[in-house]
Amino acid sequence: MRIISKKILREFWLKHSDSEQQLKSWFREASDADWKGPKEIKREFPSASFLADNRVVFNIKGNKYRLIVKMNYEYQMTWIRFVGTHAEYDKIDAGKI
Repeated sequence: MRIISKKILREFWLKHSDSEQQLKSWFREASDADWKGPKEIKREFPSASFLADNRVVFNIKGNKYRLIVKMNYEYQMTWIRFVGTHAEYDKIDAGKI
């Protein structure tokens, strides 16, 4: 998968250093993945949640943080739409971000 953009993750882990290793690990696994659909993601990330419009929510650091991405399986692209604390996540509309 091609992920757009790692910079968003980097800026987040500079503010929340305890998330760095897990975000780097997620980025590495997702970059190496060849996901064709949600079932394949669910095998690697059982706690992932799937929303409308090909959005996926990943729990980071034991659900302390949330990562929302928008997937395009056909073109093997992933757009990072949101990364934040669980409290910040509760304040957004994850289906529209």
